[in-house]
Amino acid sequence: MLQSYEARQRIALVGTGHRGTGMWGTELMSRMGPQLDLVGLCDLNEMRAHRSQNIIGTNAPVFTDFDAMLREVRPQTVMVCTQDDSHDELIVRSLEAGVDVITEKPMCTTAAKARRILDAEKRTGRKVNVAFNYRYAPFGAKLKELLLSGVIGEIVSVDFHWYLNTRHGSDYFRRWHAYERNSGTLFVHKATHHFDLLNWYIASDPKEVFARGQLRHYGHNGPFRGPRCKICPHKDECNFYMDISADPRLEALYEDPSREDGYVRDACVFREDIDIYDTMSASLTYENGVQVSYSLNACMPIEGHHLAFNGRKGRLEIRHRETQPFAIPEYDEILVMPNFGEAERIRIPREHGGHFGGDKRLQAMLFDPNMPDPLHQRAGARAGALSVLCGVASVESVKTNRPVAIAAQLD
Repeated sequence: MLQSYEARQRIALVGTGHRGTGMWGTELMSRMGPQLDLVGLCDLNEMRAHRSQNIIGTNAPVFTDFDAMLREVRPQTVMVCTQDDSHDELIVRSLEAGVDVITEKPMCTTAAKARRILDAEKRTGRKVNVAFNYRYAPFGAKLKELLLSGVIGEIVSVDFHWYLNTRHGSDYFRRWHAYERNSGTLFVHKATHHFDLLNWYIASDPKEVFARGQLRHYGHNGPFRGPRCKICPHKDECNFYMDISADPRLEALYEDPSREDGYVRDACVFREDIDIYDTMSASLTYENGVQVSYSLNACMPIEGHHLAFNGRKGRLEIRHRETQPFAIPEYDEILVMPNFGEAERIRIPREHGGHFGGDKRLQAMLFDPNMPDPLHQRAGARAGALSVLCGVASVESVKTNRPVAIAAQLD
C-alpha cells in the first residue's frame, strides 16, 4: 500500500544534469511520486537547476548553496548526482546534518575519500546507499541466484569483458569524465559498476590487482580537433560529431547554462589534454582465491558484455548485447554447462526501462526498507568503497607497473 501524503519521504536532489533529472527526477517521480515529496533541487549552475524544475515537473525550490538547502527544506534523504570528485563532500555534509544519502556511482574517487565516508557514516549513524543498478537487472539477479544455488560449485575464476560502442564510449571523452581529477578515469567512473558486480557475485573482498591502461582512440590520437562540435570546422568529416540541438533535453540542460560555468556538453573527443584511458585490462585476485580476468574497451562497434564463471562443477556464461548493429534479442540467455552432463539454456525476458528494468527495482528497494532482499542487492557504503578501490588500485597499478593491494586501502 502506498504511504499517505503525510508519511511521504522528503527527498532532495543535488546535481541536476542528465542523470539527476532523468533517473532521480522524472523517472523516480513518475514511478514513486505518491510515496515521495521532492522538496529541493541544488546545482552550482542556477539556470540548469531552474530548467530542471520544468523537466522533472516540480515546483521544488532551487538552491545553489547545498548547506542552505539542507537547513531550509530538511530532507530525509539526499540523492547525490554531481561530478564524481565532489561526491564525498556532499555525502559527508549530508550525514553530518542527519540526512541519509543515495549516491550515484562511483561513491567517490580516492581511497582517502572512501575512508572519510565510512568514518562519517559510523560516526553519525546515518546511512549511505550506492545506486548499483546492474545488481537489479533481471539477468544479473538470475546469475546471482544460480551462483547461490551451487549449480557450478565453488567459483574458481571469472572472465568479464565489457564493450562500449563508439556512441556511448566517446561520450565520456567529450564530457568532464575525460580528466582523471574529475572521474578517477573509467577504471573508477565506469568500471565501478563492473567491480561491484564481481564483488557481489564472488562474495569476497578483492585482494590485489595488476592492470594495464592506454589511450588509443581519443585525445591526442585524433586526426583533427576543434573547440567543440557545434562550431567545429571538421564536423562534416568527423565520425564523432554530436549535434546537441538534436536533443532538446540536453540542449536545455547544457547549452544556455554553459554561459554560467563554461561547461559545454559537446567538447571535442580529441582534446589533447584528455588523460584517461579508453583501453583497459586488469587481473584481480580475491581473498577466497578467485581469479578474475577483466577488460573495458570504449571504442567498439558493439555495446554489451561477456561474463563467465568457472566453477569446480561447471561454468555459467552470458553474452549480453545492448545496442545495434546486430539485432537485439527479446531475452538474455544464460548458458549453464556442467563439467559432466548436458548444458542448459536459461532465457530471461528483456524488460523496458533503464538498465533493462534494473533502475525501477533499485528505486523500489531503496525507498522501501522493509522490502525483502534475499540476494543482498542493496549496496551500502562499504560496497561502494570496495568497488572504488578496485578502480583506484588499477590506476595505481597502471602507473607503477606493479600489483597493488585493494581492500587493504580501507585500513
